[in-house]
Amino acid sequence: MALRTACTSALRAGTDLGVNNARTFVTTAFLCRRRPPLGPMPNEHIEVRNKEKVDKYLSYTRYFKVAEEAKNKPAWWKTYRGYVEQDNPDHGAEQVDIGFPYCRPSRTKEVRARSQEIKENKKNVELEKAMRLRTFKIPLDRVEETWEKSSRPFHVKRLAEHYGVFRDLFPTAYFLPQVHLHVCYSQDSGGQVHCGNRLTPSEASSAPQVSFDAEEGSLWTLLLTCPDEHLLDNEAEYIHWLVGNIPGGAVQSGEELCHYLPPFPARGTGFHRYIYVLFKQEGPVNFQEDVRPSPCHSLVDRTFKTVDFYRKHQDNMTPAGLAFFQCQWDESVTNTFHNTLNMREPVFEFIRPPVYHPPQVRYPHRQPLRYLDRYRDGKEHTYGIY
Repeated sequence: MALRTACTSALRAGTDLGVNNARTFVTTAFLCRRRPPLGPMPNEHIEVRNKEKVDKYLSYTRYFKVAEEAKNKPAWWKTYRGYVEQDNPDHGAEQVDIGFPYCRPSRTKEVRARSQEIKENKKNVELEKAMRLRTFKIPLDRVEETWEKSSRPFHVKRLAEHYGVFRDLFPTAYFLPQVHLHVCYSQDSGGQVHCGNRLTPSEASSAPQVSFDAEEGSLWTLLLTCPDEHLLDNEAEYIHWLVGNIPGGAVQSGEELCHYLPPFPARGTGFHRYIYVLFKQEGPVNFQEDVRPSPCHSLVDRTFKTVDFYRKHQDNMTPAGLAFFQCQWDESVTNTFHNTLNMREPVFEFIRPPVYHPPQVRYPHRQPLRYLDRYRDGKEHTYGIY
């Protein structure tokens, strides 16, 4: 009886084992089965093993030309660009220049002026002596002046693209900031606004001193907005300052459409961008629809979109200057919410998930000496090394 039971158990185990083995074999064969591609694969015609038959490019220009032709050929597979364009149809669209055209100076005149300056420097005895004695000092004021006239607009445009200024204010558009916008919150250089430098809300609590080079009789519009600050709509902005019909460079003589409001980045939201945009007007503009009540302490009234404002007045104004800074929360923001905006201060905190500990093992092998500290109750855990 015992022998019969043992044989039956052995036969049953062998049958189950065979079924499991067969099931495992079928599953493995199904997973290993490769489906043929839907079309020809890239570089399928190249024989990698036979290096002598591989095409050799005698120059980089020839290789680049062939690579461009291969890139432009249609392919049956879906590229990364295809997936991105499916989610965002505006991705890769051609950017429109909405600013003033850049008038490049004559190259011949620049070469002549440089040659003349080199000749004069060679005749300067004091300059030659200072260079020989290594006491010559480069005048940084002249270097900055030359940079502002030549390369500054392109560098500011590149920084604005890096910080996503054009993407958030003027979708599918950009401009070359040819007018140097001087914005200073204090007398020293620490309160100046450049291109992405950091300031505190306390430093920007009052309206700054703004100046720029302007022709006599010209009219301008100055805008200060923040695309990162809106509490309800990610696509909207809060306008902080708007002055229109500025005669020349006198901002204080312009028509204040919305009075200055200090930055109020909410606690826990990181750095916010505060962007100054300077528009040049073709003539006097009627801003009756853009006037905010004074004083304007309602965030609903300060909800704003720069692109809509520009589309409304695009026939009468053109963006010409740009400057922006970054700001994050400090104690003055609480005062702005409570006393100026008359509302409770929103606070955003990151809720960290509980630390994961694997189940405790009765006999921990090759574990650090502080292994049991992870499972000790009553005191703050010291996590040790996993």
